[in-house]
Amino acid sequence: MSEEEFEVRGPHEEALEGGESEWDSFSSKIAVTTAILATLGAFFSYQAGSTQNEAAMFKNDAAIKKTEAADQWSFYESKSNKQNLAEIALVLPNADHDKYAKAVERYDGEKKGIKKVAEGLEVESKEFDAKSEAIMHVHHRWALAMTFIQIAISLAAITLLTRKKSLFIGVAGMACGGLVFAILALLHI
Repeated sequence: MSEEEFEVRGPHEEALEGGESEWDSFSSKIAVTTAILATLGAFFSYQAGSTQNEAAMFKNDAAIKKTEAADQWSFYESKSNKQNLAEIALVLPNADHDKYAKAVERYDGEKKGIKKVAEGLEVESKEFDAKSEAIMHVHHRWALAMTFIQIAISLAAITLLTRKKSLFIGVAGMACGGLVFAILALLHI
């Protein structure tokens, strides 16, 4: 047997003694890029959730106004029924014609006010629906921005695992796509 030493060196020891390789420098850049993308992704995700909640609140307000309008229309219908009964009473023999004529006139006036309120509530409901739709559009932009960022992060991980620097172009492209949709969301486009 020989007394020569045989040493097995691992990649860690080689990296420590040999300095930083080109790949190590690139890996560090990918790690920093991934951290930045994750931070952007967290912001985009928050914005997407926030706009979705805001749209739901507007949709809820629209439903409330629609229900209030339906209540007013029911009230209007009730007044119409009372007015019809008073009109029938006008033609009955031995009826107090003055009393029922005044009732018909009163119900007609009340119906006009109720109709105006009901129509106003319907307009408010439509306005809340329109606000909800506009905010949902912005929500979709934020959601798309987040999706692009998630894809960019996944591509960054694949780039590290496969050591194919060419995949970093995909990371940059997806990140830019996410930024474009974020800008569109910020501008409400």
